[in-house]
Amino acid sequence: MDNAGTPDIPPAGLTNGNPGSGGVRRAFPEMKLRANNQTTQEKIELGRLLYFDPVLSGDNEQSCATCHHPDLGFSDGRNSSMGFGGKGIGPDRKGGHEVRRSAPTVWNAAFNRKQFWDGRANDLEDQARFPITSADEMNQNPDELVKELKAIPEYVRLFDKAFGGASGSAVSMENVTFAIAAFERTIISNNSPFDRYAAGDPTALTVEQRRGLTLFRSLKTRCFECHGFPTFANPDFKVIGVPTMPGQPDDLGRSEIEGGEPYKNAFKVPTLRNVALTAPYMHNGRFQTLEEVIDFYSNGGGKGEGLKLPNLDDKIRGFKLSDQEKKDLIAFLYALTDESKKPAIPDKVPSGLPVVPRVIPKARGSAMLPPVNTAAVQPNKPQRKPTVWRVNPGQSIQAALDRAIPGDTIEIRPGAYSETLLVDVDDITIRGLKENDRRPILDGQNKLTDAVITSSHNFTIENLVIKDYVNNGVTVHGGQNSTFRDLEVHNAGLYGVYPVECRGVLVERVLATGIKDAAIYVGQSRDIIVKDCEVYSNVTGIEIENSVHALVENNYAHDNTGGILVFLLPNNPSKVGSDTTVRKNRIINNNHTNFGDPTSTVGKVESGTGLLIMAADRTTVTENEIRGNNSFGVAVVGLAIAFPKGKTFDVGAIPEGNRIYNNKLAENGRNPGASVKQLGAMNVDILWDGSGWDNSFEQSGVKTFPAMLPTNNWPDVFRRAYARVYSYVRDKMM
Repeated sequence: MDNAGTPDIPPAGLTNGNPGSGGVRRAFPEMKLRANNQTTQEKIELGRLLYFDPVLSGDNEQSCATCHHPDLGFSDGRNSSMGFGGKGIGPDRKGGHEVRRSAPTVWNAAFNRKQFWDGRANDLEDQARFPITSADEMNQNPDELVKELKAIPEYVRLFDKAFGGASGSAVSMENVTFAIAAFERTIISNNSPFDRYAAGDPTALTVEQRRGLTLFRSLKTRCFECHGFPTFANPDFKVIGVPTMPGQPDDLGRSEIEGGEPYKNAFKVPTLRNVALTAPYMHNGRFQTLEEVIDFYSNGGGKGEGLKLPNLDDKIRGFKLSDQEKKDLIAFLYALTDESKKPAIPDKVPSGLPVVPRVIPKARGSAMLPPVNTAAVQPNKPQRKPTVWRVNPGQSIQAALDRAIPGDTIEIRPGAYSETLLVDVDDITIRGLKENDRRPILDGQNKLTDAVITSSHNFTIENLVIKDYVNNGVTVHGGQNSTFRDLEVHNAGLYGVYPVECRGVLVERVLATGIKDAAIYVGQSRDIIVKDCEVYSNVTGIEIENSVHALVENNYAHDNTGGILVFLLPNNPSKVGSDTTVRKNRIINNNHTNFGDPTSTVGKVESGTGLLIMAADRTTVTENEIRGNNSFGVAVVGLAIAFPKGKTFDVGAIPEGNRIYNNKLAENGRNPGASVKQLGAMNVDILWDGSGWDNSFEQSGVKTFPAMLPTNNWPDVFRRAYARVYSYVRDKMM
């Protein structure tokens, strides 16, 4: 796709303009409701009876509950569901038509942006029609179903009452789906131990579950980047590389519906709520236990299974867990269990046909859980005024955070602290104290995964040294108004500071070095300032990815592989990257060897990259000193140059409306990397690949590729024609 066909979707978590109520407690998204199907108690009760009534099937043998049974996590415990002609319930069902995918849970399906593994249904009303009319599932003729229902006096009365009819006039196939959808919107899980912890009860999670939550939110596992709070799902469809079941053809997933090549083998990201009750896992039931699922991800997803997947999601990378870490992560997944709103199976239904029996689930390794406390969630209400907590060497910073309330400040005296900090309260400041030119040090000792993890609003961390963490320095996920100030970050894994899906980010006076991806990374966010920072000896100094309204000012990026990147990349929740200003920065001698993951996008950045704008729109680059970068000073390129030929994208692939002017450029491009040489670009300060006719380059006295670059003074018709001709020649060269 190019920009013309791709809507600008705001950065993830901000689509409704409300990031939520803070901490790890987040507001659920609004349910999709049809204007002509407002929920009423009458529709809910009618929908419940229809859901459990076999009259919906062509042979009057199965109901919705056959494949979405309340006692089986509103699934059926099978690798792939069995529909029409089958006998029995759950894994013991035999003799019927087997469909190619597993039955997704109905728990919290009301919050799904699309329904089914491939997203072919827009809402629950749309979804209800598919299985009823499918020859492989319930095999019912809509007209015949209406006749059967009209022949049952109780249904005639209930339909007319729920939909305002008379003498059976409200009995219709549409109203069948409307009633079932109304019932399914009541099947909500939001009172798990995790929810009670998020509401302010620190005792709701066990020690193991707290450790598991930390792992879940860490850059080691990256679980949170696809399974975000509070749904623990994702509106997008992801390629993770689940192997095909023996004897089954390749399932193309979302691409069978729409999206083309980028969504080949992509499937809906399912909710993890009640995940311990819904084994087996994945769209084809490939994995029987949560242990198997974690092993699959830790081995690198489909690549670890030997599959060649050019569109594998970038977040799927291998990692190592100890046996205890795996147990902790599974313990946290247990903490997402809540059946407190599980509806009762009716003793009988109006048709008089037999209702599904209760089922005792069979043990499947980690999938069997003890009963959980279902006490009502109550918000945490501070009983005191905000205060300042002082932490001395030898004491625990986390212990202070655990007793903090909104508005508290944690002050840390100089010393070494080997901890991972989990911050789950809003309005918290973590401040290092300086004494005799010494500052406190968060030291991961090359063993701990992350230094700080939070989802809190109004979070500030300042005046600390962070060093030797395996995966990440400071992560803020989904927060509003996050400040990183006066930090030194050394050898902290993939990222130094890592705000994602945030609104309002300030990064100032941060020094970061030895980072394997981006020293300062801001992704899927908006309203960003990165200023007065120094980044060196990293793969990337500063990266603004799939974000809007960023100011990158007065930073010193030197001796990295790449100095500053402004990217719009595919397969991310945010589908837009625009309106970044890069000014008054020094971008000098970024010629470090690339030591990033070679399978990642940043691992392909050429050594010698000064400032790279890839597919982002309306970037302004001015008043920068850009010097001594061996591949190029500034490059403006589309996605096609960085991905395999013929690949299509789910974002606008062309950079548009970018303006480069009034910069000091010198001594760039003296020893370019292989991909730059392939273009024929040598000794260039500014490189353009021809993508985006309305980009403007107003720099005199610099070396450029091509030799002539468009400016705002060119007529639009000339600029369009020049871009087309140059792009054609470029493609022939490559």
